[in-house]
Amino acid sequence: MGWLILLILLALSAGLLWLLGVRRGLLQACGAALLFGASGYALQGRPTLAGAPAGGSAEEEPIMLTQARHAFFGEFSPEESWMRMSEALARTGHSEDAVNILTNAVTRYPGDAHLWVGLGNALVDHAHGLTPPAEMAYARAAELLPGHPAPRFFHDLALARSGQGEPALNDLIALIREYPNASWRPMAEQLAIAIAAGERQRAARR
Repeated sequence: MGWLILLILLALSAGLLWLLGVRRGLLQACGAALLFGASGYALQGRPTLAGAPAGGSAEEEPIMLTQARHAFFGEFSPEESWMRMSEALARTGHSEDAVNILTNAVTRYPGDAHLWVGLGNALVDHAHGLTPPAEMAYARAAELLPGHPAPRFFHDLALARSGQGEPALNDLIALIREYPNASWRPMAEQLAIAIAAGERQRAARR
């Protein structure tokens, strides 16, 4: 039964990619990402075992992008298929294809702030740091969602990932104070603590 469900999911994913306008090389890269996941299941999947939470690692990033997106935009937003595919490509080392799929998305839906935030995140992943195109993507999201905390949060996260911990921490603290009762506040506080710890370590090495 597990294999049947897996094959159905692969077929549905391929059909969705086609409907979203993904073609040629990018479609092949997406297919490779899907097959990569399927091969992992084939080698390690054991559907008869009961589920159990995976243990954490000290080397994991303090904030996962997918988790953070869901905190601000929800898990079942209309953009989720685009975002999931882009993040899957980035995780398998296809960061350029991850950027391309969201560039295609914002071209189709230029008024969607969630997609612009995703594009900013993908650009930061691809360049291993904050770049002018990523800055523009976050700024565009902020224009489309005036007063919404998500573009600021992800821009702060991008600053931190780019080694600019001090400005990221300052704005993140301001953001937390502006939204004291927000559901995402514990996550933002966790990020602020991680950034502050990183800044202390950097200062100690000087």
